[in-house]
This record gives sequence, C-alpha cells and structure tokens, in this order.
Amino acid sequence: MLNRNLFLIGILLIVNSFLVAAEPMLLDIGDDGWTLKDKTGSGQWTIDKPELITVTAEKYDKLPLFRQGAEYSSGMKPHQTQAQECPTAYAVVPDSIIVREKPEKNSFQYELGKDYQIEPKWGCVGRLPESRITEQQSVYIDYVYGKMRIDSLVRTQTGKLIVKKGVPHVTTPVQPELDNGETRLVNIWLKARIEKLTPELIFPVLESQYPEPPAQTPTTAEKLIPKTTAKLKAGETVHILAWGDSVTDAGYLPNPQTERWQEQFAARLRTKFPKANIVLKTEAAGGRNTDFYRNEPPGSPKNYKEKVLDQKPDLIVSEFVNDSYLHGDTLDQRYSKILAEFKEIGTEWIILTPHYVRADWMGLQSEQGIDDDPRPYTKSLRKFTAKNNVALADAAKRYGRLWRQGIPYSTLMMNNINHPNPFGMKLFADALMELFETGQ
Repeated sequence: MLNRNLFLIGILLIVNSFLVAAEPMLLDIGDDGWTLKDKTGSGQWTIDKPELITVTAEKYDKLPLFRQGAEYSSGMKPHQTQAQECPTAYAVVPDSIIVREKPEKNSFQYELGKDYQIEPKWGCVGRLPESRITEQQSVYIDYVYGKMRIDSLVRTQTGKLIVKKGVPHVTTPVQPELDNGETRLVNIWLKARIEKLTPELIFPVLESQYPEPPAQTPTTAEKLIPKTTAKLKAGETVHILAWGDSVTDAGYLPNPQTERWQEQFAARLRTKFPKANIVLKTEAAGGRNTDFYRNEPPGSPKNYKEKVLDQKPDLIVSEFVNDSYLHGDTLDQRYSKILAEFKEIGTEWIILTPHYVRADWMGLQSEQGIDDDPRPYTKSLRKFTAKNNVALADAAKRYGRLWRQGIPYSTLMMNNINHPNPFGMKLFADALMELFETGQ
C-alpha cells in the first residue's frame, strides 16, 4: 500500500539548451519509506537505506570537559565522523555512544550524565566536572554512525529506468557517474540518520546546468571595471587582489593553488585574454571580516592599509561570507567607505555574494525551492552595488539553483558548514566570468 505523499518530478520540455528532457513522473513514497513508484506505471524502485557503521574501542588520549551550548566544539569529535574541521551533524547515533576505561568489552563503563555528556546533533563527547574520568586519562569509545549517499534515478540509453547507487561519504557524497547515453532524472539524498524517505530528499533534475545569460555587448566588466578590462584586452599586466576570509584562504582544499575560486578565475581569465599578464595575490584571514581588517593596527600581518590599500592592485575581488551579519544602512556605510578608499587608490572592485551555508544557519527548512537567498546581507549587497555602479558577481544565485540540478548544496561543504569544495569554488569563478560575457 502506498501513502498519499505524492510529488511531481521533472515536468519539462526542452526549451533551452540547459534544460533536461524528461517526461512527467508522479512518484509516490511507499509505506515502508524506502520504495519509490512511478504512478504512470513505468516502474517501482527500492532505495537501500543509508549505511551504518559500528566503531568499537576507538581510543582517545584524553577527554576534554564538556562545553554546554558549544555545538561542534562541545567536546571530543568522533574520528570517523570528522569533516574538514568539525564533525558531521546528525552522523552519530547518540544512543550508541559508550565510554569505557579500557578497550575490552567487559571493562568499566562510564555513566552518561555523571561522568560524561554528549551533544546529540554533532556527536561530541566531553567529561563532566565531577567525572571519574581524569583530565589526562585515555578512554575508549564505541559508537554507531552513518554516511550520506546520493542515488540517481536514471534513464538508460535503451529507455529503461534504473537506480544507480552513489558512493557513501560522511560529508560530501557525490552523484553516481553516468554511462554513455544515460540521463539523470532524479537524485535521492540519503542523510545518515533518516528513518525513511521524505519529499525533501527527492531532487528532480530540472536543469543540467546553470542557465547562463546570453553574451551581450558591452559586457558588465566593460561598463563597471573598464580600466581592468581595457588592460586585459590590450595584453598588459593586470594585478588582481583576492580579499576575503577562510573561503578565500581555502587552505583546507586538496590543491588550493589551483582549486581556490580566485585561482580558477585567474586561470579562466588567462584563457580568455591570452596576451595579458595576470598577477594574482591573495589576502585572506579565516574567521574574520572586513571590520577585522580595518581595525588591525599598523604593522599587523592583517593591517588593512598595508595588506590591501598599499598593494594598489588594478582590481580587488572581495568575498566575505563573514560579513553576512551586515545589512541595510550598516552595510551601506561600511562598504561606502571601502569604495571611497578603493577609488582613491585607483582600484576597481568586484564584490562576490556569499555561497549558501548550513540550512539551519540560514533559516531554510529545505534545500529545495531556494532560488532566492533569504539573507539580508545578500539583498543589501545587490542594492549597494546597483546604487553605486559596483560590479557584483552573484554566486549566491548559482548556489540557490543547485537544487534544480539535483544537488543538495550542503553536500559541497567540506566542513559540513560553510567551506565549499572545488566544485563549490567553481561557482564563484563562474559568477565572476559571467561579468565578462553579459551586460548589466
């Protein structure tokens, strides 16, 4: 018996080249929570549940004090759920955590709420002040955790509909690869601790890529960063400064010197303007914002005047997701000062809108239907740049449409929070290169 949880998948015709051809498919989730059925009679598919892994006697040299309310920093981070810098949320099954004195199953078992406490969302474990676990004592922990996976409902070259299973990953699962002639119709996002499938986990592939606007003349770059564009066209030396926070620093990437957004941007500029000599520098500080730079004293490694203004680049491209608390008059006042300072040194400016971060941090209930960035910061950036004729590379728009491509955007975050992987970095470079193709 199938339940009433019906949803429409992929009602599309080929209108533009970026759209995926798909017939209407009305899918229903079965009462077992793991069966998908096409109501037109094309088929029924059982989706394998997320993989659960049991970890036994994992050694920790010492257990830190539990910090109530500190989320992913509240205690020890389980090794197997470790993302780029913090554990993956909702990966550990909280009731599975057991803390022992020694690795043997029959060794002394410490007591939850007396000796240690856990943070159920992040799976962190910390000792309590009156614990029998001493400060320098090693402990052994058992726990069960899950990995995420993305499966795809695919139309084969012969027209058959099949489910291709993705490779499980604790943080950044990817879509399964397609064979020649196959078309991806639907992605199924399997979070680690889900009890059953829900519509929010079913991602129809509504478009194969971001719908790039048609090329126009003059381009936005020609209008808003004319001096930089002229030098690029003339084959001159162009100095570009990438200024930002940890997403610009991006030392967490496997190959930051080629994978950071600014490196991808510069590489593509070199392809578009092969005669130009593009010199790229990066000035970034993880966990910091524009106000931090502007308040650093002379001689500081991050002093704004010395590290940004005194460089006098032709172009500054700024990325500050850590400025996201700014909006309205507060943003207008700060960014107006920065704009005046850049004009004084003859530097042009491109502002990047921020990528999407954890859904719960953005107040999103789902990772679908999120074309419009709800953050006041992004809205204020768009107003500021339009009012002041500043170039805006709107990466947020590209993140907001990933769901249409069947991609849950959070699966791009290497730290499970806000650090994009190389593909996520590419979206910034895509937004920047759009300025050199379209008008505004």
